Amino acid sequence: MSIALIIGLGNPGPRYFTTRHNAGFWLVDEMAGQAHEQFRHDAKFYGEVCRIESSPLSQKGESLTSPSSMCWLLKPNTFMNRSGQAVVALAHYYKIPVEQILVVHDDLDFPPGTVRLKKGGSDCRHNGLRDIVAHLGSNQFMRLRLGIGHPGHKDQVVNYVLNAPTHDEQTAIEGAMNAALEVMPLIVAGEVNKAMQQLHSL
Repeated sequence: MSIALIIGLGNPGPRYFTTRHNAGFWLVDEMAGQAHEQFRHDAKFYGEVCRIESSPLSQKGESLTSPSSMCWLLKPNTFMNRSGQAVVALAHYYKIPVEQILVVHDDLDFPPGTVRLKKGGSDCRHNGLRDIVAHLGSNQFMRLRLGIGHPGHKDQVVNYVLNAPTHDEQTAIEGAMNAALEVMPLIVAGEVNKAMQQLHSL
């Protein structure tokens, strides 16, 4: 099934812009930039939104079965632990089913430079995912997981995700984001297995 809404998770404001927890924001910002579109604040969706056109071709020139289509991008302004409020507002307004939603988020379970795509599953102790599942009443959305590494002890997690990555970590995360952007047309078109094969072989 094609993707109609992509949510990047993060915290709003300059204080959090460069922090690990904002990896989801970074990726959707790149998507908007590549499409030459800009986010705009929309109060009824509790966040910043823009609409982009997804190319019918991957960046490797592969022909896709689906034609070019429009896709919403959303950056919630509600802070991470209330992300679901923004997601459900836009999804319900445009009648987007949960199966056509992709959430992009940071992931402590993978080292920097890793990117993984999956559908459903647990919230992985991620406050943003937990709130989205609660608001949608379902976990059957797609997730794009950007590895940020783990500090080594659960008591250090909050401080870790709310600080910037090291230079080497940032370089690795950007590499993972570039890999994700290459397969994004496949994901949006619903060619999930092809996207997984390409991403998970890295």
